[in-house]
Amino acid sequence: MHNLSPVYDITPFSLLDYPRYPSAIIWFAGCNMQCQYCYNPEIVFSKGKKSIEETLNFLKCRQGLLEGVVLSGGEATEYHGLQEFCKSIKALGYKIKLDTNGINTKVIKDLLEANLVDFIALDYKAPRSKFYTITKNRKFEHFQNTLDLLLTSNSDFEVRTTLHTDLLDVDDINLIIDDLAQREYAGTYYIQEFKTGVKTIDDLPKPLMGFATDKLSKALHVSVRQT
Repeated sequence: MHNLSPVYDITPFSLLDYPRYPSAIIWFAGCNMQCQYCYNPEIVFSKGKKSIEETLNFLKCRQGLLEGVVLSGGEATEYHGLQEFCKSIKALGYKIKLDTNGINTKVIKDLLEANLVDFIALDYKAPRSKFYTITKNRKFEHFQNTLDLLLTSNSDFEVRTTLHTDLLDVDDINLIIDDLAQREYAGTYYIQEFKTGVKTIDDLPKPLMGFATDKLSKALHVSVRQT
């Protein structure tokens, strides 16, 4: 049986999370990671508050006002009824963007094969050597499988890393850039600056270390943006 209330909350309107499409953000409760810098601990560790029926009723009321739906969290692919939910969203005429850490490769593969996702934002949390330390998840190979899946599909996607400079330094980011380049990733690689002044899972303070962007590898086009 699916979780009756898998959705933690809904952001009713955003122009930032799905560029070019005014969207609602659906925040799924629960996650298969516990990233040190995560600023949604209440979503990661809490149960859902809204049912799928409530969420779909909200989206029905926004038809004609919104164009997209962002599935975020937490980790949306942890919800076992995600494919059915996406079908219902598509039936309402929305485009779907999925924010994911890429651990649940089969879920993502099934969504792509059913043409239920229009854009994916894939979080490259850390290079292999720091992956478990930052995420508390050992399934780095699963993430790699998802990255390879996206690279060999016709999917529209981006790769991004949240940067707290006390956790990841320039060498770490260059490892990620070089890995993406070797895999022939042709898109923009986004570095998202850590959001200060908010509660995180590990109560991280403001980063003490600076970040020398001039030392970044030139193997990819890199863009730094705020979260």
